Amino acid sequence: MSWVHLTTAPDQLVAEMWRELLVEEGISALVRAGDTASYLGVSSYPCRIMVQEDDHRRAEEALRFHLCPE
Repeated sequence: MSWVHLTTAPDQLVAEMWRELLVEEGISALVRAGDTASYLGVSSYPCRIMVQEDDHRRAEEALRFHLCPE
């Protein structure tokens, strides 16, 4: 399986929170910082959330459920 881009978070802290939401739903996820340097190990620049290709649709639904409740 390959890792694919799910979404881009505004910074690393938000990306880590979103990754944790996915992991709690049983979806493997990674945070990939942009090509910029970080300060003290935390990037204030946008970071990509990556998921397994087979989990992409489920990950989209999970994030939508947690971030945009109706």
